[in-house]
Amino acid sequence: MNRPDHPCHNARPGPTRGEGGSRSKGRSRGGKRHRLGGLVTAVALAAAGAAATGAGPAHAAPRATAHAPTTSAVTPKAEPNLLENAGFENGLSPWSCSADSGTTGTPAHSGTAALKAAPSGLDNARCAQTVAVKPGSAYTLSAWVQGSYVYLGASGTGTTDVSTWTPGTGTDWKQLTTSFTTGPNTTSVTVYTHGWYGQSPYLADDISLSGPGGGDPGDPGDPVPSAPGGLTAGRTTSSSVDLSWSPVTGATGYQVYRDGTKAQPVTGTSATVTGLAPSTTYRFQVTAVNAAGESPRSTEISVTTAAGGGQPSTPKHAVTGYWQNFDNGAKVQRISDVQAQYDIIAVAFADATATPGAVDFTLDPGLHYSEADFKADIAAKRAAGKSVVISVGGERGSVRVNDAASAANFADSVYRLMQKYGFDGVDIDLENGLDPTYMTQALRALSAKAGDKLVITMAPQTLDMQSTSASYFKTALNIKDILTVVNTQFYNSGSMLGCDGKVYAQGSVDFLTALACIQLEGGLAPSQVGLGLPASPRGAGSGYVDPSVVNSALDCLAKGTGCGSFKPAKTYPGIRGAMTWSTNWDASNGNAWSNAVGPHVHGLP
Repeated sequence: MNRPDHPCHNARPGPTRGEGGSRSKGRSRGGKRHRLGGLVTAVALAAAGAAATGAGPAHAAPRATAHAPTTSAVTPKAEPNLLENAGFENGLSPWSCSADSGTTGTPAHSGTAALKAAPSGLDNARCAQTVAVKPGSAYTLSAWVQGSYVYLGASGTGTTDVSTWTPGTGTDWKQLTTSFTTGPNTTSVTVYTHGWYGQSPYLADDISLSGPGGGDPGDPGDPVPSAPGGLTAGRTTSSSVDLSWSPVTGATGYQVYRDGTKAQPVTGTSATVTGLAPSTTYRFQVTAVNAAGESPRSTEISVTTAAGGGQPSTPKHAVTGYWQNFDNGAKVQRISDVQAQYDIIAVAFADATATPGAVDFTLDPGLHYSEADFKADIAAKRAAGKSVVISVGGERGSVRVNDAASAANFADSVYRLMQKYGFDGVDIDLENGLDPTYMTQALRALSAKAGDKLVITMAPQTLDMQSTSASYFKTALNIKDILTVVNTQFYNSGSMLGCDGKVYAQGSVDFLTALACIQLEGGLAPSQVGLGLPASPRGAGSGYVDPSVVNSALDCLAKGTGCGSFKPAKTYPGIRGAMTWSTNWDASNGNAWSNAVGPHVHGLP
């Protein structure tokens, strides 16, 4: 394509040993593992435990008592949750838990998991995590629990250790909350939860310790990460949304929130949230996490899923148009301005980066088109059943995919753009050659990431499709099972051989049909062949034909009518359609090309 320069209390029943804890796995305490049933037994054991440890009077039932900090506290601005994996979405790590502990998906207070721990024998099903804190600081500890005699507490505070408990919640979730102040030399505390002897398994979720972070106990300089920025929605189907955001320094992972509750943890800066309902608006946020805790939540965005039917599928007969991300004298457009006759819109172009094989995309500032509006317009086109792809290359494109590393970089970077902007796929318009081995590898890797709805289009020059041994043709055949359409540029070309071995000059029905015949007989399916022409005389240096010539060539190939001197030996009623450079030049000419060719393509058999 032509491309211009552009740029919880202190006395409680039961054993108290080991409350300090560590990040190593806990073990069962005591002998034979059996349940001690009944509340009477539980209370009796509680009293015995309290008497043995000096925790309180032997007749006292479990209760929370007030605590009085003995150290004057400085109260810096509180930070968000300091606990790692506070909702048990990543299993038990880094919690140290008893042997009969694990996670469950049903019920969970939020997200997809919660702690489920079963007291047994002398094991009260304790689960603990040691967290770095700052001396002389105030902290609030809370958790959502379900079950009977569920405890939440903190030890090693350097002042008065605290805990709180509930005698029972039934099948409901209840939030436990307590607070404490660290001593003048305290740099870590242990947060824990446990059940009670002889009781049924309990559940805990969304445990939170808020206050100033102190870094990892082994690395006091490790801070809680800041909130991620740049949260945006990309591809949206009837049941899923692609999200992406900017990386946060010091983060080891991220947590996606949907409608205020945890949806899923991820390690990178993108996520696909699935299981959504069609035509429904969802609210999303994301946090950054590391060993020191969880960041504040990002700015919230709202996304509405597509109507039933999900990601658009390319129609049997389709019109492709290139949308220019630059101003070269053609009418400047937004994606929303592209008229409805276009089924596939190729955004021209992605640019090469300093990383071999990788590409990126930035809106031309001269278009005065915000990224948010661009994404919204793509989403609207997709909701209308159109496909929008990112085109790589162009006349001056310099992307090189010539080894395994650059192939991987290409696939990864294109997929990131798909997630960020909502593109349905990629258009290969590399006019300075390509390596069929590694471009095949790149496109298959992209297909593995994006799934079977991926749209792959190609726009080779006429010379690239003269023989099945040509690199472009080889690549097309290599990916035939995932290829959408090859729209050869039947312009800016010298005379070429047709499939009958005769020479044909551009600008005629015969040039289009005799050269398309090479692809149709060379191994591509008719649905993978399209005719590429300029939308106006100004859209190319040479090769413009009236839209009526395009329609005649399509009729010749599909129905055997309207042919010139060349008539194919058979018809190809499944031929995909036509392509033009560009929607902008078409709009400059009153959309004459698409108004003539579009209905004709859509009316093919």
